Amino acid sequence: MSQTSTQAAQADVGVIGMAVMGSNLARNMAHKGFKVALYNRTDARTDKVIAEHGSEGTFLSFHQLADFVASLSRPRRVVMMVKAGGPTDAVIDEIVPLLEPGDILVDGGNSFFKDTRRREAALRETGIHYVGTGISGGEVGALEGPSIMPGGSKESYRAIGPVLEKISAHVDGEPCCAWMGTDGAGHFVKMVHNGIEYADMQFIGEAHALLRGVGLSNAEAAKVFASWNTGDLDSYLIEITSRVLATRDPRDSSRDLIDVIVDEAGMKGTGTWTVQSALDLGVDVSTIGEAVFSRAVSSSPKLRAAGQQALTGPDGKISVDDRQGFLDDVRAALWSSKVVAYSQGLDEIRTAAQEYGWQVDMAKVASIWRDGCIIRARLLQRIHDEYAANDLTTLLEAPSVKAELASSQASWRRVVARAAEAGVPVPGFSAALSYYDQVRAPRLNAALTQGLRDLFGAHTYRRVDDQGSWHLQWSGDGSEVSA
Repeated sequence: MSQTSTQAAQADVGVIGMAVMGSNLARNMAHKGFKVALYNRTDARTDKVIAEHGSEGTFLSFHQLADFVASLSRPRRVVMMVKAGGPTDAVIDEIVPLLEPGDILVDGGNSFFKDTRRREAALRETGIHYVGTGISGGEVGALEGPSIMPGGSKESYRAIGPVLEKISAHVDGEPCCAWMGTDGAGHFVKMVHNGIEYADMQFIGEAHALLRGVGLSNAEAAKVFASWNTGDLDSYLIEITSRVLATRDPRDSSRDLIDVIVDEAGMKGTGTWTVQSALDLGVDVSTIGEAVFSRAVSSSPKLRAAGQQALTGPDGKISVDDRQGFLDDVRAALWSSKVVAYSQGLDEIRTAAQEYGWQVDMAKVASIWRDGCIIRARLLQRIHDEYAANDLTTLLEAPSVKAELASSQASWRRVVARAAEAGVPVPGFSAALSYYDQVRAPRLNAALTQGLRDLFGAHTYRRVDDQGSWHLQWSGDGSEVSA
């Protein structure tokens, strides 16, 4: 049922922002028995939610922000579901004067973690808890149970955690929600989640291109992805890939929908943030980077038109004697690359936690990604178990993971080689394999790089057989001097 601002009932939690995500999250809360206060800057949106869904639970709708705040029981728990950036700052500026020390303000949008750190530090001085919270699962997840990644103080989580855990997805009775760490930790983890999502979709696209290269129709490829979804590749994205590939054009049933969609992929920024943050931290997230760059190339029509006119190469067709064997190889390459993307993303989270003083539990991160979010996959249970049982520097060293990578790498290498020969671009698969080979190599090309840097810029080098830094007198007598 719905109640107006003239009624005295106290709300358990309030939601600001009645777009699809905000309204669905509020409905989720109401379904779980919470009394939910609703507010949107545009009154009509609040009224629409009440008109269409007011019978689903106890809602209190408000047209005045002050009335909305006054309706909340103490400590007040407010969830903002508004656009990141300026709109979020605008809501904070408007609502903070109405709040009191001990109240909790949750930012459930895709805010950049450094903005969250800045806001949390400023509000901490007022005694108000600012909780940057990543929420993944799209509009369906928001309604039925998303994966939730809150940051902020431990004290704030004791107040808002029970609400978030109750509305989150659950696996074997465990909520897909857990405290990630202080200030910007929650939004950082969600950012990296999205970066892994970019990589995952890039790998799937490359796999599909290889299946088409070997002669499969979209319908046949859809069946292959459906079969893969029953094994180690079982995941939400693999599942919906099969659905997309099997869908016919609603305007012309003789065509596949995938073939009439413009071949340009959009971005909303979180993948780019993931790569930028990794560069700041000195962490390799090359698979995510290639996914971001591939979207950039796809959305550069003049560049692509010029390339198509000027450049020559193979036509992308792949000839094989054993088609099923090749499909098995692609499956192994897809799984292996996916593992590398998770490994790189988790390494970025681990490094950021050290840099910013967050107490991020890597096993818990994998645990809350098992359901509700876009990258939910069977693999995450294995990742959780490995981090829970072992002190890992990298996921790639986990016992069960390294064993399967070892058995899959021949297939992975064949796929990358055949793709190069056929002219099928697989930057994601290639980057993942190169990373695998880099981290296992006893020596890379860095010694030569450092030698060159010392010659042209006197940047010095270190020796394997002595301590300290050294410089060679390249333009002098060739002697070595301690730096």
